[in-house]
Amino acid sequence: MQVTRKDIDSLNVELVIQIAREDYAEKVEGILKNYKKTANIPGFRKGQVPMGMIKKQYEKAIIADEVNKLLQQEMDRYIREEKINLLGGPLPKEENAPLDWDADAINFHFELGLAPQVDVNLKTLSKVVRYDIVPDAKMIDEQLTYMRKQYGKLVSQSKIEKGYEVTAQFKQEENELDVMGVFSLEDVKAKKALDLLKGAKVGDTLEVPTKNFFKEAPKALQVLRLDQEKYDALTGAFSLEIKEVNERVLATLDQTLFDKLYEPGTVTSEKELKEKIKEGLQMQLAPQADQKLINDISTRLIEQSKFKLPEDFLKRWLQTSGKEPLDEKTAAEEYQKSEKGIRYQLIEGKLIEEHELNLNFEELKGFTEDMVRNQMAQYGQVPEQEQLDGIVSNVLANQEETRRLSEQLMQTKLLEFYKEKAPLKVKKVSYEAFVKEAYGKA
Repeated sequence: MQVTRKDIDSLNVELVIQIAREDYAEKVEGILKNYKKTANIPGFRKGQVPMGMIKKQYEKAIIADEVNKLLQQEMDRYIREEKINLLGGPLPKEENAPLDWDADAINFHFELGLAPQVDVNLKTLSKVVRYDIVPDAKMIDEQLTYMRKQYGKLVSQSKIEKGYEVTAQFKQEENELDVMGVFSLEDVKAKKALDLLKGAKVGDTLEVPTKNFFKEAPKALQVLRLDQEKYDALTGAFSLEIKEVNERVLATLDQTLFDKLYEPGTVTSEKELKEKIKEGLQMQLAPQADQKLINDISTRLIEQSKFKLPEDFLKRWLQTSGKEPLDEKTAAEEYQKSEKGIRYQLIEGKLIEEHELNLNFEELKGFTEDMVRNQMAQYGQVPEQEQLDGIVSNVLANQEETRRLSEQLMQTKLLEFYKEKAPLKVKKVSYEAFVKEAYGKA
């Protein structure tokens, strides 16, 4: 076998792999002899079929199969030994003339798309904002009220007032609606419905309009257990039978409540409770800020890192690389969709290599242990080390799960790397300000 390389330019290479008859002849001959021993052809006893007939029927297919194996082996060897960094995979060049399987040697032509040289300058990230979301007093108070509601008590009432929880049966025959839901007067928008509810008591059945009954669609979907499409299709009125009216009395801010919410003795005052709530909210909000940071960093690095890709090659490669072949136009569209992703993968790969951010098994194992431990803690479970080791072993035995966890861990390492090494602008904001600044939403 012989490999000849021709550099078209810095991103495109043509390889010619020559397979000589002597490279596969012995293997093909051996396979044909085995076929002769086992061939079952009418008119001949098993093992007595003439070799000429065996060759005529099977030789070309066997040669093609063996040549394909040799091509794959030689291509893999060459790419590995020459340390070629590919984009996509080797793409066979179309041959005008059919292959001559009787020739002493056959040349196979391939196109290769090469990954470009990538230089990443972290100084370009100086304009990227790293948001530090700090819960404001309003958010903390809302969370405190929610906690007090959770541990408070329900007091049955006969009439509906503001703040009371109304449990009602919603029915509408034409749309097969029949569900029990909980809402309050604060959730209702329609004035007619509000007037009816304010004068109603437990056991009453009201006819109320479906449109504009609820102020907000998400609340309507939750109470009525409908998807957006079915909710939008509601017309007319539905009947609403009031089953219960309850006043939720908030739990008293005392040591009993503090010890229910946190480890006994760690919180002894309302001030300390609010500090704990603030810490918890910051932890909950941090992933949103981190995701925004990663998105902004990747966008900035793609914009500022100028390098070319073997665009024409990749478009041709996309036409044949998937489960279904693509036409030229569709492949070009797919390339446009994936170009930024390809660029960021190359940038990310360069950073991982340059700053030795590669993962090792011990890191992955520790990451998986923490994940399993945290998941079990949500259900109040504290696993023994032996049990934890068994669960982690089972998780990492699944290749797909291992790949997913490896990607998560690498993103975590890259995030910490950016926070430590990149000259990011740190900005403390409330959650409301974060949503407005980051996403342009009030």
